[in-house]
Amino acid sequence: MRTLEIFWRFLLLGLSSFGGPVAHVGYFRLAFVERLGWLDEARFGRLLALCQFLPGPSSSQLGFAIGLLHGGFWGGLAAFVGFTLPSALLMLGFSLYVVGDSALIHGAIEGLKLLAVVVVFDALLGMGRSFAATTQTRAIALLSATTLWLFGGAAVQMGVLVGAALFGTLTLRSQAPSETQKEGSLGKIALVVFALLFVALDFIDERIAAPFYHAGSLVFGGGHVVLPLLQESVGEALSHERFMLGYALAQAVPGPMFSFATFLGAELAPDAPIFGALIATLGIFAPGFLLILAFGRSWERYSTMPRLSGALIGVNAAVVGILLAALYDPIFLSAVHSTQEMALAVLGYLALSSKKVPIVLLVLAFGLLGIINQSYM
Repeated sequence: MRTLEIFWRFLLLGLSSFGGPVAHVGYFRLAFVERLGWLDEARFGRLLALCQFLPGPSSSQLGFAIGLLHGGFWGGLAAFVGFTLPSALLMLGFSLYVVGDSALIHGAIEGLKLLAVVVVFDALLGMGRSFAATTQTRAIALLSATTLWLFGGAAVQMGVLVGAALFGTLTLRSQAPSETQKEGSLGKIALVVFALLFVALDFIDERIAAPFYHAGSLVFGGGHVVLPLLQESVGEALSHERFMLGYALAQAVPGPMFSFATFLGAELAPDAPIFGALIATLGIFAPGFLLILAFGRSWERYSTMPRLSGALIGVNAAVVGILLAALYDPIFLSAVHSTQEMALAVLGYLALSSKKVPIVLLVLAFGLLGIINQSYM
């Protein structure tokens, strides 16, 4: 029953979580920390920090880690399937059938982008109270955001996280007691499987499985950063127009942007598009999940040790800064284009923060408002 509940909760998020990886963090925090209480703020922060440092789709890894924590291996698998299934099916459908330019769909997407502003702002306030509550951590958060606004890019984001970790190691300390957890053999097995697949897939399927697995193993920074890796490895097999169409559609659907792989897998296997889509999807997500299995428990143990807890405090403060930077660009800039939309965002935040309005109702309301607005344009 617990596995089914995890699947259902993540399926709802997979149907409604627009806005990209940063917005997904807000949706996860709202659902699993504030409303369901599956984990506390501190543990959520530790998992989020781990996912920032590992290659792969960070928001999907965070969802997998939450499912793993709440329901074991099958819970993690249920979280992945639930969160990914809606976008994967949509991307497969886009590949198989002609994509029409629907004003209704475009309007709903624009409305849900506005909801993403509300959810990320709520997450920013909540995480700021927990992870940027002192003068030093607030300074780390603001410097992180400023650096990303000035320079941007995945490499700069990783540099911000590393710098915050080093600063935290030298100057910050946590009073939290150390947690003890058994290492277990699953982590070691997962790491061995990760390494074996990285090498062996070149000999098994170098056309679909290998390039997508390698992309999932090497990319840091989320969906946008995977574009050049995939373009280099499989872009030559498709026309540039078809490749970019799939990438644009991946940004428009809810759930993980890595579902772009579903579209590409179907395109690369025209004789068996469903099989190609499945292989590509599993290929690009599997490395990140294997790494969560490999390092999740040791991270949970070591991150509470006094000597290393300062690094985690610094990283969590930097994550608040990353949320602040992304809230403005691209989330706010892509969603709010008028004073009316700004007013709707404020009203949406008031409804969300009241904790009396279900998130599903907000999703329906903002989608409908987007359709109405589109019909009058």
